[in-house]
Amino acid sequence: MNTPLKLSLFGLGLAAVFAASYGAGYLAGPSPATAPAGHQSTSHATHDTAGPQNSTAEVPGGLQVAQDGYRLQPLSTQLSTAQPQPLRFRILGPDGAPVTAYTPTHDKDLHLIVVRRDLAGFQHVHPTLGAGGVWEIPLHAGAGPGQYRLFADFQPTARSQGLTLGVDLPAPGAYQPAPLPAAARTATIDGYTVTLDGDLVPGTSSKLTLTVTKDGKPVTDLQPYLAAYGHLVALRDGDLAYLHVHPDGEPGDGRTTAGPQIVFHAEVPSAGAYRLFLDFQHNGVVRTAAFTAAAGTAAPAAPAPPSPTPAPSPTHGHGGH
Repeated sequence: MNTPLKLSLFGLGLAAVFAASYGAGYLAGPSPATAPAGHQSTSHATHDTAGPQNSTAEVPGGLQVAQDGYRLQPLSTQLSTAQPQPLRFRILGPDGAPVTAYTPTHDKDLHLIVVRRDLAGFQHVHPTLGAGGVWEIPLHAGAGPGQYRLFADFQPTARSQGLTLGVDLPAPGAYQPAPLPAAARTATIDGYTVTLDGDLVPGTSSKLTLTVTKDGKPVTDLQPYLAAYGHLVALRDGDLAYLHVHPDGEPGDGRTTAGPQIVFHAEVPSAGAYRLFLDFQHNGVVRTAAFTAAAGTAAPAAPAPPSPTPAPSPTHGHGGH
């Protein structure tokens, strides 16, 4: 084969390869790496804007040991099942240093809730803050051996909102979980009867009214406890999510009476069983009434606005397109 013919065939081959490469690149689209500087493709921008921000639901309190840079660090390794022993822990801040400045909520810098994993042995106590940001309180496992959940409810001065962090600690010994008490509308403690009125509805704020009586007579002289006539903690059965409960009114506001009714608004995220613990004070003693409450189906969503009626499309003859 002569030299001109060889060169012609070689050139035709290069042209064919170039054309094939161009076609493949056209079908695949431009690579993000070749986009001009400062330009973001539409798909990438949509992912950043509508991805994690819209799909991430708020996590209920108490399920995490750390949040927003803050961490609950236990310094004790277990709980005592006999005599109370010092329970010690710290709150570490985003800089890794112990938090020492707190904004009081409900009259206290920090609220500590301790309960066994089967929701038995509930305690609501208030440790003392010592040197080095160490919180300490004498405590024992109220329900005997088992795994306990500790909830620290607090607001660092550096934050505009509070946090609830949780961690597990064991109480050594043979553990036999107790069944969850059946749902009931009344609870008794030391001769007091507390009646629950209202239902938990997921996805909305539920009004709960608790009425306190003693020997069948309404108690109308409840004493303020934690800046209210009662303090209510709600825990979800299964994962022990610590839920938002807000008292309606406060002592001295001119409208809230000292019993027999105490009103709260609770927000629960899902159907299922919840354990409610009401702390109230009368005659100088704080008592705790406990209930099991079942949350039903979620609150119905607001109806969507009607879609606008589309304009009729042009038709050809009687049958349209």
